[in-house]
Amino acid sequence: MAIHDFIDDTARSVAFLSRVPVPQRHFTGHDGRLSRAVRAFPLAGVLIALPAAALAAVLSAIHAPPALLAFAALALQVLVTGALHEDGLSDSADGIGGGRDRDSALAIMKDSRVGSYGAVALILSFGLRSSAIAALATVLTPSGLGMALLAVAAASRTAMVWHWSLLPPARRDGVAASVGEPDGSATIFALASGIAIATLLLLPHGTVLALLLALAAAVAAVLVFNRITGRKIGGHTGDTIGATQQLAEMSVLFALALAL
Repeated sequence: MAIHDFIDDTARSVAFLSRVPVPQRHFTGHDGRLSRAVRAFPLAGVLIALPAAALAAVLSAIHAPPALLAFAALALQVLVTGALHEDGLSDSADGIGGGRDRDSALAIMKDSRVGSYGAVALILSFGLRSSAIAALATVLTPSGLGMALLAVAAASRTAMVWHWSLLPPARRDGVAASVGEPDGSATIFALASGIAIATLLLLPHGTVLALLLALAAAVAAVLVFNRITGRKIGGHTGDTIGATQQLAEMSVLFALALAL
């Protein structure tokens, strides 16, 4: 693996997964496909989550109220990502929850308006994640909290690649289809590196049991959601890929809050 290529893949992944400006030189001669670049999703997730993790660590160090800390970290994270994954969760919830069949579900998911299923999904996502982060803030050191949030970011972006690779595109003209499907070797690298990054970040501040529960929660989230989306719309879309990140993040944070 050429280091230069991996740096380019990381930059392209950061650009795809967030609103962080990336130097144009990383896209020179690039055809817009992410089939290989998905191998860098776990590392890109860590880079994207760095500001929120640092803020959480600083607020924890000055003994800010846990609830305030949690909402501030999530607010900064949303600003960095442009609520990209939250939008996917909302659209997926509306389409899968409100669609009568595959075609109606996909049509609803393309609609920019937020329905009741999407609104409830967002409320549950922010409520669960903020509660879990607040709980972690009471049992982890400031640095441990920051590392835990980075580990969650790596694990949830790894989940995106896995979901993406396991299902075919639900529609051929969608965003996910236009950027290509993950290469087999890139998927394996993303899974291996995502687990390794999460392990290295979590173990010094937690327990083996907490790590195993967190990884199991991410696996369960992907498998259950894949089963639902496979039955309802027959594959993945850009929205379901984003929704997978949110579901994995919620699941991992929930598991860590219970185990630590």
